[in-house]
Amino acid sequence: MAEQDQVAMVFLQESIRAFASMKKLADKALTQAEDAHFYLTLDEESNSLEVLIKHMHGNMLSRWTDFLTTDGEKATRERDSEFEGQGQSRETLLSLWEEGWSVLFSALNTLEVEDVLGIVQIRGEGHTVLQAIQRQVSHYGYHVGQIVLLSKHWASGQWQTLSIARGQSKQFKP
Repeated sequence: MAEQDQVAMVFLQESIRAFASMKKLADKALTQAEDAHFYLTLDEESNSLEVLIKHMHGNMLSRWTDFLTTDGEKATRERDSEFEGQGQSRETLLSLWEEGWSVLFSALNTLEVEDVLGIVQIRGEGHTVLQAIQRQVSHYGYHVGQIVLLSKHWASGQWQTLSIARGQSKQFKP
């Protein structure tokens, strides 16, 4: 295997790992949110867990459906409505959440090393597959951070840490 192909393969594997890690982090945060927490915002300009889930779902379906062959901003996407709270049930929201991730992982798992430097379109602008994936790693990481922040905020004293607890770092040093 050529060195460039090895790099592409490692990139695809690492991208899948990064997305899986993000999803796992958000999943653990969402399990700590009570049903009512899904609809709360910190202020008028903030998003709720409901809105973040709807937005990520819409983005994932748009970006990852027919990833290599159609523009990542589908004409059928209603992006503005993703930012409107509709009071969808927790079960419905979590179903949307899982559907979005399923579409993402299905798309990533079909990519071949030769696809990495191919060009895809997002809003009519060409991106290498590598750039398009990195764009989404950044975007989803941003929103997963918001999900964790909100879940932790609403859980308050009941929050169970998702990483190394404060004051426990020494236990993890080699």
